[in-house]
Amino acid sequence: MSRWYIIHAYSGFENKVRDSIMAEATRLGLDALVDAVEVPTETVTEVRRGKKVQSERKFFPGYVLAKLNMNDDVYHLVKNTPKVTGFLGSSGKPQPISEAEAARILNTKEEAAAAPKAKVKVDFEIGDSIKVLDGPFATFNGIVEELDFDKSKVKVSVSIFGRATPVELDFDQVERSK
Repeated sequence: MSRWYIIHAYSGFENKVRDSIMAEATRLGLDALVDAVEVPTETVTEVRRGKKVQSERKFFPGYVLAKLNMNDDVYHLVKNTPKVTGFLGSSGKPQPISEAEAARILNTKEEAAAAPKAKVKVDFEIGDSIKVLDGPFATFNGIVEELDFDKSKVKVSVSIFGRATPVELDFDQVERSK
């Protein structure tokens, strides 16, 4: 009977570990015992240099979910995979997680993929100096007063004719001043 296990891997090597486990299982003829190996990720929209860029972000860096029919061969297959430090559980013994917990983690992944609006990450925060890149206030400098992640807007205090004026702009219309 297959159960879900959490494998601890070197951070940044989760996809390589997933691919290595699947390839080694096929090579050893154990692919019937390895049902699935997943790296939960979500798509995040970041603003870099005034451009929106989509990137993948891992929910649980350093961890890989695997649905395994555990026996000694499968245990050693996973344990001997490069960049794997072991299984999550007490004293290094594989401790399965419940089907509901695995579904919650994987549904979180699917919900993030199905979400119409990805999370936006910006490289500035309230109080930072920014430069306006686009729109009627292009080339103006200002100070970030508010961030609205739901609308992807930033409120900036811009000096116009020597007077501080609040202006609402999109995240991709500004960048952090250097």
